[in-house]
Amino acid sequence: MDTKELLKKVRKIEIKTRRLSDHIFSGEYQTSFKGRGMTFSEVRQYQFGDDVRAIDWNVTAKYNEPYVKVFEEERELTMMLLVDCSGSQSFGSKNQLKSEIITEIAATLAFSATQNNDKIGLILFSDQIELFIPPKKGKHHVLRIIRDLIEFEPKSKKTDLAMALKYLSSIQKKKAIVFVISDFMTSDYEQTLKIASKRHDLTGVRVYDAREEKMPNVGIVPMVDSETGETILVDTTSAQTRMEYEKYYVEQVKYFSETFSRSGAGVITTRVDESYVKKMLNYFKSR
Repeated sequence: MDTKELLKKVRKIEIKTRRLSDHIFSGEYQTSFKGRGMTFSEVRQYQFGDDVRAIDWNVTAKYNEPYVKVFEEERELTMMLLVDCSGSQSFGSKNQLKSEIITEIAATLAFSATQNNDKIGLILFSDQIELFIPPKKGKHHVLRIIRDLIEFEPKSKKTDLAMALKYLSSIQKKKAIVFVISDFMTSDYEQTLKIASKRHDLTGVRVYDAREEKMPNVGIVPMVDSETGETILVDTTSAQTRMEYEKYYVEQVKYFSETFSRSGAGVITTRVDESYVKKMLNYFKSR
């Protein structure tokens, strides 16, 4: 992709996702994700209805009338975007690929965090850490993240979510808002998820395509595994083959939803051809 085309794509995503974050998500985001605690702001004269436990006795004694301490929420937070860039994200049967929707969701979340002066970091993962961008503030930083989401070429096409969560725990010691964005066609990550969700406010965002749910009956066709690159002939006329595929798919989806729920993490599921805006808004409001 040449520079002109890349900048055009970045600008297009910026315009769409900034509008969403400015007018829809920023308020919901601030309400949903609280700051680390309360920090002292000032003292003022006691007013009827104030909590007597907030009285500052030193200042009260000095001025011979009651004064109270005023605290405000320490709003600044860190958002980490943990984004799956394995081969299966390049699938899409409608107008958009899963990877394109993932980029839009990540950009919308990043701009929402920027509206609240939060830091945003990015971890791109396959079965290895492909890219780590340390958390920083500002629009230019978000645009850099979008550029990398669009143009970065991963070294591997496989997936290892457990490894990515372990890496997150090693580099992000303080509590963060973490969004894991993937199709979650993987397993064996429950233990690392439990550890990560104890420290962080964690949400899994599953992006999938309608064609992944069921195998169509289209004869004997060569199929390429997007993560291993292996090509095999599949007889889709076989009812048993279609049933086994559907069973495998349902098990992966069930593992995702149940594992995240057991770990105390949030869950958002959106199909490529659905409105992820509605799904995310409903999730924010339900928190």
